[in-house]
Amino acid sequence: MADLEPRCLWEVGATLGEGALWHAAAGQVWFVDIKGRRLHCFEPESGVRRSWDAPGQVSFIVPVAGGGFACALEDGLYRFVEESGAFVPLLQVEADQPGNRFNDGHVDAAGRLWFGSMDDAEDGASGALYRYDGRTAERMDDGYVITNGPAIAPDGRTLYHTDTLAKCIYAFDLLDDGSLADKRLFTELADGGYPDGMAVDAEGHLWVATFGGWRIDRFDPQGRKVGEVRFPCANITKLAFGGADLRTVYATTARKGLSAAQLEAQPLAGGLFTFRADVPGLPQHALRLQE
Repeated sequence: MADLEPRCLWEVGATLGEGALWHAAAGQVWFVDIKGRRLHCFEPESGVRRSWDAPGQVSFIVPVAGGGFACALEDGLYRFVEESGAFVPLLQVEADQPGNRFNDGHVDAAGRLWFGSMDDAEDGASGALYRYDGRTAERMDDGYVITNGPAIAPDGRTLYHTDTLAKCIYAFDLLDDGSLADKRLFTELADGGYPDGMAVDAEGHLWVATFGGWRIDRFDPQGRKVGEVRFPCANITKLAFGGADLRTVYATTARKGLSAAQLEAQPLAGGLFTFRADVPGLPQHALRLQE
């Protein structure tokens, strides 16, 4: 992994790029700029780039079974209509907590959406982990300042979730009925930076983007660091495996928190990056709505 060199595909200058998603059916990379309130789509084959304004802080986007997308704004879940750019309400979540927003999301093999909330001021432990079954959202864990990176092992039996400010990644048993059990520490980030978005590869290794760490780390199923990919900017926020063989990695980055001098030294900060991995990732699942 030490020889992997990310290159910037799109110098989009995102304030807080996040939510990298590979949409295999269309051959597209989708991602968001939370603080910029923008939604972006990049087509690697043609080089076409498209962007939409969002009516709030849009934190992630996932495909919906049957077509279309779902995303989160500050007060809950929405359907995004690509053709019109409309955001159609699905479900209010934490509408009574105006100081919170949502952050990262992941769809499991059963079509359930796992997503986290956080204190937008990054101060109070008001964040929680939710499971959305296509009709209702249930709080599954709480006590987080910044939630991040729901990700699931290849066998579907382990869910990983991050407490970013504590620099801790937890593992849970994911049971057949969608409940969680046996929360335990999977690993702590020891090399600088904060653990951000994550993805699991086909070998069951967890890849973790680091905010302020200049890299993506790779951990084996026992939580031991086994490799890293260095970047030319500090804030790496999320990655997704894509391409025909699921070995092309797409990663989002952020300009948030960087001084003018740091931005001058990191001109590609906030860009969309790519590199080739030596192992494939896992297919992206689609959210199953119960309408």
